[in-house]
Amino acid sequence: TGKSTLLKERFNQKKTLSLDLLDSSLEDRFFRNPSELYPIVKGLSGEVTHVIIDEIQKVPALLDEVHRLIEETDKVFILTGSSARKLKHGGANLLAGRAFVYHLYPLSCFELKEQFDLENALRWGTLPKIFKFDESSEKEEFLRAYGDTYLKEEIWNEQVIRKLPPFRRFLEVASQVNGKIINYANIARDVGVDDKTIKEYFCVLEDTMIGFFLEPFHNSFRKRLVGKPKFYFFDTGIVRALSRKLSVPLLPKTSDYGNAFEHFVLLEFIRLASYFQPDYRFSFIRTASDVEVDLVVERPGKRLLCVEIKSTDTIDKRDFNSFFKLTSAMEDCEAVVLSQDRFMKKFDHVTCYPWQQGLVEFFPEVKGFVTTL
Repeated sequence: TGKSTLLKERFNQKKTLSLDLLDSSLEDRFFRNPSELYPIVKGLSGEVTHVIIDEIQKVPALLDEVHRLIEETDKVFILTGSSARKLKHGGANLLAGRAFVYHLYPLSCFELKEQFDLENALRWGTLPKIFKFDESSEKEEFLRAYGDTYLKEEIWNEQVIRKLPPFRRFLEVASQVNGKIINYANIARDVGVDDKTIKEYFCVLEDTMIGFFLEPFHNSFRKRLVGKPKFYFFDTGIVRALSRKLSVPLLPKTSDYGNAFEHFVLLEFIRLASYFQPDYRFSFIRTASDVEVDLVVERPGKRLLCVEIKSTDTIDKRDFNSFFKLTSAMEDCEAVVLSQDRFMKKFDHVTCYPWQQGLVEFFPEVKGFVTTL
């Protein structure tokens, strides 16, 4: 997602000590002797105010040294990682109460501004590096390589799983059911492992930050945990790569296009909330009669927000009849439809927004977004 590049741009290199643990020699050095960080930082001049450690999960023991240095020095530490799994499962010092935690996502349409193109975003995703390539063949190659690198560096090299072939098959199946309610038994049958293993695999995806669960909405937190969740990958291009559809045209008015549009708009909600409204909580509704609300947003101090996402460029009440009926029966609910229609419309209690206008309505902070590619 461009963490390293962002840090280089934001922090004066003359005032910063940068340690990149993707450098295998540096990783090996600190793995053998994590306590060496202490004298290195203590030996820094007063001119150096910040210490950046990239990919901290590769040497979790460094967190103990960082903790000690936070207590004893006035240096500011910036730690990045692409996997929480090794930290959580290895009993690492997570610096509770001493660290601010931020998540960085693929680029938002509001960061890209005039460079944003919806069709390209749906087909290739918005990882920063994708914009370095002009040719479709180069973009395909990059996204396929991303999947292979993820398997090699995040999964196999970190010894997250014991057998790679079933996990590789799982990635393809999971990408094909992206945004659908998870049926663990069906996926287990397709992959050739048991249900428990599939649940563990999904947790691996979440811990390595390549996707997230969307839980079913319920007023009772206990009942919410019982329902089956959906799972979404963190980028539309990665889903197409893992499902082997990169070379397949993404055509409007097809189910694949509609799914990709819904996925992208939902991702925009997730990342914008993470940046500007971290207390928002997301879920979905699926009734016994299979009526769905794509996204439910619980906003502290505000009405419950129910969102329907449609890829059509001419929205009409007929496009969301079930959503209309369901939300009309819900108390104190704000119901909106986001589509590609360029006109804002009102149908009784449901407001239909052009999708970007709707996002600005709920996240006005995006007007100040700045990015450099």
